[in-house]
Formats: sequence, C-alpha cells, structure tokens
Amino acid sequence: MSGTLPQSVDETQKMLSDGRYVADRSLSTALFLSLKLHRPLFQEGEAGTGKTEIAKVLSETLDRPLIRLQCYEGLDIASAVYEWNYARQMMEIRLSEASGSGDRAALEADLFSERFLIKRPILQALESAKKGKAPVLLIDELDRTDEPFEAFLLEVLSDFQVTVPEFGTVKAEEPPLVVLTSNRTREIHDAIKRRCFYYWVDYPDAARELAILALKAPEAPEALSRQIVAFVQKIRTLDLFKLPGVAETIDWAQALTQLDRLALDPDTINDTLGALLKYQDDIARLRGSEAARILEEAKVELAQAGYAA
Repeated sequence: MSGTLPQSVDETQKMLSDGRYVADRSLSTALFLSLKLHRPLFQEGEAGTGKTEIAKVLSETLDRPLIRLQCYEGLDIASAVYEWNYARQMMEIRLSEASGSGDRAALEADLFSERFLIKRPILQALESAKKGKAPVLLIDELDRTDEPFEAFLLEVLSDFQVTVPEFGTVKAEEPPLVVLTSNRTREIHDAIKRRCFYYWVDYPDAARELAILALKAPEAPEALSRQIVAFVQKIRTLDLFKLPGVAETIDWAQALTQLDRLALDPDTINDTLGALLKYQDDIARLRGSEAARILEEAKVELAQAGYAA
C-alpha cells in the first residue's frame, strides 16, 4: 500500500476499488477534490449508506492511521480534545508533600506537563503528523452533538490547531485527512459545511448494490443476491420509519446464506425481516401478504429483465 494521494479521479476510483468500496463516479470526484484541495469531506445521508466506510478505506489504502471521534449528545472538549489526568496529579502532589519538596513552582510546572495530559482524538490527530504521515481523522455522526461543539470544531477545521491553556498551542505540521459524517437528524451549521467539500450519500441503485453484495457477501448465490437487491430496492419506495441501508442488505444476504437459501420465499422473508428492518412497526407492516406482494413484483421485474425467478 502506498501513502501517495491519488492524482486523478480515475486513480481515486481505483483506490476505493482496491479497498473493496464500490463507489460511483460522483463520490470518487468529491473525494479526489477534497484530498487535492486539502479540505475536509463532509458526507451527509441516511444511516447505513457507507459514509463511515470511506474513512476506513482511506486509512487502509493510503496506509495511514485512522483516528475516530464518535460524536454523541453532550460531547465536550474534555472528551474530544484533551483533559488532565487529575488522579495522577493528586498522587504527584501527595508524593511531593510526603517527600518534603518545597519547590511549588517546579511542582506546578510538572503537574501541567505532557505526561499528565490525556490526549483525545482531535489532539492525537493534530500531533500524529509529527511522527510521519498525517492520519485520517473521522468525525462520525456530527449531527449528534450540539452547537457549542460545532463552534469549537469550526476553529479546528480553520487552522488545524488547538490551544491548551496550561500547555501551549498544538498545530498540525501536516493537516489530517478529515472525513465528517452526518445522518441528518438535525441541520449542521452552514459555516461548517462551507469549510468542507460536501457530498450527499444516497442509497445505491440496483446495479451498484448488487456489486456491493458481490464484494461483501460473495458466498450468496447470484440469483439470491439479485432477488435480495430487487426486494430491498422496492422496500425503499415505501413510507417506512427507517428504510434499510446497504449495511442491512449485506446483513440480510449473509443471514440468508447461513440458512442455505437459494432464493427468496414469503416464509423466509417473514422469518428474517429482523435482519433488514429495525423497527417493529415496519416489520409488522411488511410481514405477510405485503412482503409476498413485493416479492412477486420483484420476481416479475427480474424475469422481464431476463433473469430467472
């Protein structure tokens, strides 16, 4: 694996393919421009559409460390950037008192030295470039955080530096390759988006989803994979609480393969819907005659396209 960044859209698409990621041309173009212009890639879309996987593929194919910041409600600087190891600091103070050391200035300087600093993902990413290649920094599910954290992140993305008041300013020698994702449970501030290259990740069409299954669930028979994709594509046209993503399609294909199924049938669908849908209301709506109807429509379309049911 080479650490060299791709020099064209074609090279970017090949890099993703080498990382077993089936990308369309528009995504490869967005990623190439993000890398070329040294701007974070901001991916927005439904859960399970492969947004997080991009960062993992970048890390693997470019042979760079992956540093992941998993966002959640209430995320603050202490969890995202740094915090002081207060337990060790208190122990150091007690040891100093027990030994009779009276040099308070030296003790204070020591207490706020690097050995007591707990480095969280953002600080790790800014410092990692000093040790070689700039890492891939994945800021996952940014929409789970709140606006104050977005405001702080804005500063980081602008200058790629953070200031620790007791320690000093840490600036990346080489900016990390930043990938941000959002499931769009809320709107991200425009100021964040303006500093990034934006890309909307949609559900794949049938051809690309079939290619994804061939890579991620190669043990599934081709005829079964075609039926799975046709069935899932039809489900995504329904008004469900949570439509199945690519991750669920892969899970379902793997589950059906473990059951030694060669083709879909209504009973099998009813028994395994939990691998595809994650909310009981959606499962209840689809189970039974509705699933049988959708399967029949999918088989008819496959037959019309020249594939045996």
